[in-house]
Amino acid sequence: MPPSAFIVDAFRSPMGRGKAGGALADVHPVDLLAQTLQALFARNPSLDAGEVDDVIVGCVSQVGEQSATPGRMAWLGAGLPVHVPSTTIDRKCGSSQQAVHFAAQGIMAGAYDVVVAAGVESMSRIPMGSARMGADPFGEGVASRFAPGLVPQGVSAELVAHRWSVSRGEQDAFALESHRRAAAAADGGAFDREIVSITTPHGRVTRDESIRRGGSLEKLAQLPTPFRTPELEQRFPELEWTVTPGNASQITDGAACVLLVSDRAAQRFGLTPRARIHTMTIAGDDPLLMLTAPIPATRKALARSGLTLDDIDHIEVNEAFAPVPLAWAKEFGIDLARVNPRGGAIALGHPLGASGARCMTTMLHALEDGDQTLGLQTICEAGGMANATILERI
Repeated sequence: MPPSAFIVDAFRSPMGRGKAGGALADVHPVDLLAQTLQALFARNPSLDAGEVDDVIVGCVSQVGEQSATPGRMAWLGAGLPVHVPSTTIDRKCGSSQQAVHFAAQGIMAGAYDVVVAAGVESMSRIPMGSARMGADPFGEGVASRFAPGLVPQGVSAELVAHRWSVSRGEQDAFALESHRRAAAAADGGAFDREIVSITTPHGRVTRDESIRRGGSLEKLAQLPTPFRTPELEQRFPELEWTVTPGNASQITDGAACVLLVSDRAAQRFGLTPRARIHTMTIAGDDPLLMLTAPIPATRKALARSGLTLDDIDHIEVNEAFAPVPLAWAKEFGIDLARVNPRGGAIALGHPLGASGARCMTTMLHALEDGDQTLGLQTICEAGGMANATILERI
């Protein structure tokens, strides 16, 4: 068997609303990530930063302030040794989950002993879609193969809702529950160990800004369905148009960090493994539906691991839009009480490049707090892809 890849630490910044005036909006994304890297070595003083083999960072909008290999700039900005390299991963919403996969694969191959897998996205400073502003990202081949054309993710969410018969009421109820669970976790201190505070020009940010309290189904029912247009109504007459800002993930700023090591590195630096990367998979699916690949990715992970969902103690399915986890749960016959028990991206936000590491951080801490063993995480990604990871708590 190949060597195991162990997680010895995982943490994240608070989530700030991704707009002007948001809690983290005045922090450069490089500095946001740099502060998480500084926290890594403050939390693990026995680890020599110069022994890190690579810093693999997920970031989706690699333009403007996020264009100069943000992990490298953050490492330098954190005052860490210049000989340590970095690279940037873009697998859309699963970018930092893929960073964890690449880090683990490097350790299992014997190429790495110590790797930082991280993610960052400042959506207040680099708006979503900035990287392709005014450009055609598809080319003639894709346009002809999928004529009359692929659609934005929000429309894909509508298609998923229709395919799996997910109603507006189900989506709004799921969204409200996401906020309730996240608020309960925050108020009960469940997020305290996983959050590191971030210094801003206005003071220190220590708690998620995104969680909403006091919501109701009545309020959610009043929200518009922004993806509906006359052209799309004509193309998809079967759709009921149920996706709203209230049952979709929030645009946020954030960063997250996962430290992975080999067994020999853990022994050398006196680090205690908290979890083992049990199984890693990636899958593709219909790019028109776009958001359904967590289903085949999960099947692939279970087949590869020899496990069933009955063996899994904690499940994270990223809440890009409510139909994603709802369709996933319907497909597998899973009680929604088992999915995202501490809330998800609808309540905590979805800082694109950081979400994979954020979900993994939350899952690891929840496994520890509940004295559980196995966790499954899967994230849908633009283009019709998804990562799936199974963690085994040590």
